[in-house]
Amino acid sequence: MPKTVLITGAGSGFGRGAATELAKRGHQVIAGVETEGQAAELGAACPELTVAKLDVTNAQDVASVDRWDIDVFIANAARGQTGPLSVLPLERLRAVFEVNVFGTFAVTQRVAAAMRRKRAGRILIVSSIAGVRAGVGSGPYAMTKHALQAFGTSLRAELIPFGVDVALINPGPYATGFNDRMANDPGPWFDRKTAAPEDVAIMDSLIQRITVGQLDPAEVVRRYVELVEAEKTELVNFIPADIVERMSRPAVR
Repeated sequence: MPKTVLITGAGSGFGRGAATELAKRGHQVIAGVETEGQAAELGAACPELTVAKLDVTNAQDVASVDRWDIDVFIANAARGQTGPLSVLPLERLRAVFEVNVFGTFAVTQRVAAAMRRKRAGRILIVSSIAGVRAGVGSGPYAMTKHALQAFGTSLRAELIPFGVDVALINPGPYATGFNDRMANDPGPWFDRKTAAPEDVAIMDSLIQRITVGQLDPAEVVRRYVELVEAEKTELVNFIPADIVERMSRPAVR
């Protein structure tokens, strides 16, 4: 049966891919994007979508979700941030938490309120392998995804009595460009020329770890679609399913 699906962060990457694939399969897809420019571009490129400006850190945008009767919500919007935690400016950490944690919480809570009233619905929260594993250089991003892991785990248990399903999606390293931007550009605060050699080594290690050998994002898009259409879900959904095992293997030298 076709569903009404809201996806945040649909301007690129997994969100855009899932939005277009779900629309092809007959679902009514509301593709939320951060800016008016993204909305105009996506609307022109994909007229089968209902495109809306939905900046998860903007209270007015968050309130606008009340206009839709949503069957499935995919909390996909995210911001990347890397850097050695001992020197990372606090404002950079606050900024990534505003999007990945507080913004995600704000929209999810709004959607959950409507789903509680009708006692039906599904919420898919996009975490990451970083939600269960943290490494050098990726601490700021991993901290936000660990928070989402706790959020989704608690929310699933709390919403079961209301007939609302909640699941977490935990992708590994996929070639959407997100990992490359996050690893290679921690922000103007980090200057390789003046940074301590140890901190430069941390960032070089991070680049190798999350940008080399990335996988085909079509696999993640397929899993998003499967979880939207599934009769029931598991709490945690790693993509690929063996990503934790893969990342535990010793590096080949």
